[in-house]
Amino acid sequence: MTTARIVSLTELGNADVIQLIDKELPAPSKGEVQLRQTAIGFNFIDVYQRSGMYPLDLPTGLGHEAVGVVQAIGEGVTRFSIGDRVVYMNAGIGAYASARNVAADKLVSVPDSVSDEIAATVFFKAMTAQYLVQKTYPVKSGDVVLVHAAAGGVGQILAGWAKSLGAFVVGTVGSEAKFSAAKEAGCDAVVDYSKPDWVDAVLKATGGRKANVVYDSVAKTTFLGSLDCAAPFGTVALFGAASGPAPEIQPEILNKKGCLFLTRPSVFPHNATPELLQENARAVFDAIAQGRVKVQIGARFSLEQAAEAHKAAESRKIVGAIVIAP
Repeated sequence: MTTARIVSLTELGNADVIQLIDKELPAPSKGEVQLRQTAIGFNFIDVYQRSGMYPLDLPTGLGHEAVGVVQAIGEGVTRFSIGDRVVYMNAGIGAYASARNVAADKLVSVPDSVSDEIAATVFFKAMTAQYLVQKTYPVKSGDVVLVHAAAGGVGQILAGWAKSLGAFVVGTVGSEAKFSAAKEAGCDAVVDYSKPDWVDAVLKATGGRKANVVYDSVAKTTFLGSLDCAAPFGTVALFGAASGPAPEIQPEILNKKGCLFLTRPSVFPHNATPELLQENARAVFDAIAQGRVKVQIGARFSLEQAAEAHKAAESRKIVGAIVIAP
């Protein structure tokens, strides 16, 4: 029996509720494989769940995304062999662990050209960007695209992917210190959304053109401005809430601002079946190979430093993605 180091929560709250414990890991059950995890991805949803914004049943683990090497195979698993490198992002809460049993139909093989660290850092975020640019609003050449939090993990990927498709990309950031990261990610122009005139700055950057699509993961402090930045019949995709939940609005406001389309999509329904997961993962790895998806790792932490990783993310001082080493 394997002993795993795992993050466990017995209460929800600030980062100090994170505990690291040892747990005996049984052999994989039917349809499962056992992984020795090599890299763990951090996503802001981890903060939402740990804090109680998106409550979890207790006790609970944390984390959605990791890369690992197959160590043991349960009955009925034929698609993987011992030694295979795999990644997952929706195998149930508990990715913050040194080893784990995972349902085989939640796993995707990692191409040899992609390192464990990059796969763990990029997979969940790139799968998010994939449905946003290919399904929620299929970005095309000549579009104006507004990406909030463009210096963050998802934001950098979104900006770069949209730019590679021929869009004019405006990115917003929360401070001038993040301008260079957003520009390097592919933004044609960068605006500080913490300033009161940020909507005017977006329109100035586009020469007065409003956005065909606004990708908003900030919500509370940006949402109403996002509606003002969208072109008639444009799409506002609210896919996160880094600053808190978006203000409630009456549907009529969408009419008055140009017959806008407002959606609240999520990565999990877009990958609800093994077939969808494999199809979308192929699109992501193809985009990586084509250079459409790039990632900047902003900070590295050990599993023992998981609480510090959360504090760093909440401080908004990290530029780029965070990766955790088991």
